[in-house]
Amino acid sequence: MSTENVISVEIPEADLQAVKDALNTINSTLSPYLLALTPEQRKTIPKMSDGTEPFVGKVMDYATSDAQFVPPYMDVPEMKKDFDATSQLLPLLRMVEQLESNLNDTAMMAGSEAYVAALSYYNSVKMAAKMNVPGAKPIYDDLRKRFALNGQRSSN
Repeated sequence: MSTENVISVEIPEADLQAVKDALNTINSTLSPYLLALTPEQRKTIPKMSDGTEPFVGKVMDYATSDAQFVPPYMDVPEMKKDFDATSQLLPLLRMVEQLESNLNDTAMMAGSEAYVAALSYYNSVKMAAKMNVPGAKPIYDDLRKRFALNGQRSSN
């Protein structure tokens, strides 16, 4: 186990509250414009990717300049609204994805370091309990519950 301390931060409660407030503001501001897809919908709909976005942009241009080729069932103004919404939301999505990645990495590293330290303490208590050091056994018995199921999981 590594004992290198990669991260050492203490986020002030006021900063955490400011972030929560900002996220609540973002959520409430965008919620009228957002929807949630079911997993089935996510699997079945065609998706616009980085390569598809320029194609759709070109079609928008052609549908406007050469409208004689627009099929009668196609609603060009609605397509423009959808394309504009995509163009507005994608930069926000990229910012949120970068933030999510950094939050995830930071929480993972901090959690890893805390867990490694906890395992060090647990192993020390375990050794002390084996050596009958007074007070170690009740702590060890309480902490070892975390590992009680390891190796005993059913294959159901």
